[in-house]
Amino acid sequence: MFRALSSTTVRWRPLEGEGLEHLTLRTIDTSLGAAIRAESVLIGERGATAYGARYRIDCDAGWRVFSFLIETTQGQRLHLMSDGHGHWRKADGTALPQFDGCVDIDLAGTPFTNTLPIRRLGLTRQSGTARLNMLYVPFDSFEPTVDGKHYTCLDDGKLYRYEAADGSFTADLPVDEDGLVLDYPTLFQRLSPETI
Repeated sequence: MFRALSSTTVRWRPLEGEGLEHLTLRTIDTSLGAAIRAESVLIGERGATAYGARYRIDCDAGWRVFSFLIETTQGQRLHLMSDGHGHWRKADGTALPQFDGCVDIDLAGTPFTNTLPIRRLGLTRQSGTARLNMLYVPFDSFEPTVDGKHYTCLDDGKLYRYEAADGSFTADLPVDEDGLVLDYPTLFQRLSPETI
């Protein structure tokens, strides 16, 4: 369905306000074997507030997140780790049982984190809808919460429906051969390779 990942770079721009995200996705070798690393830099504005941030997400070969770090240019920072089965802890080892069961993460301000459940679950049209609790991190506070999300495959390897569990938002997300979002209606647009 999706091609084996080697290394790729993409950019998205927000559809509201100014901004840009530059993401590099690649495989890395770890003591546990092959893994996937996403590294990104974002600049933009939400409302009247400008922001600059970067993040790094490390996943195993099955796209289960085992570590992420996000920090702003103002010094705000959040670094959490997981066992890949929905058990989270701070970088100092402090357990975070309030996030038990959250295998995937959702970082506000980027379309990339939609790729994580899409690749991890390998959804097809016959799969039905996956109902997930995700660890959601808003960019304004960096205070994670649990947020319900639903994913449904509409066209194998090409189109997925994202729905907020409370019904407040729905978007059909076309993806490329790596499972990366091409267009996120009302929020983000992928830039062509010629602009990278």
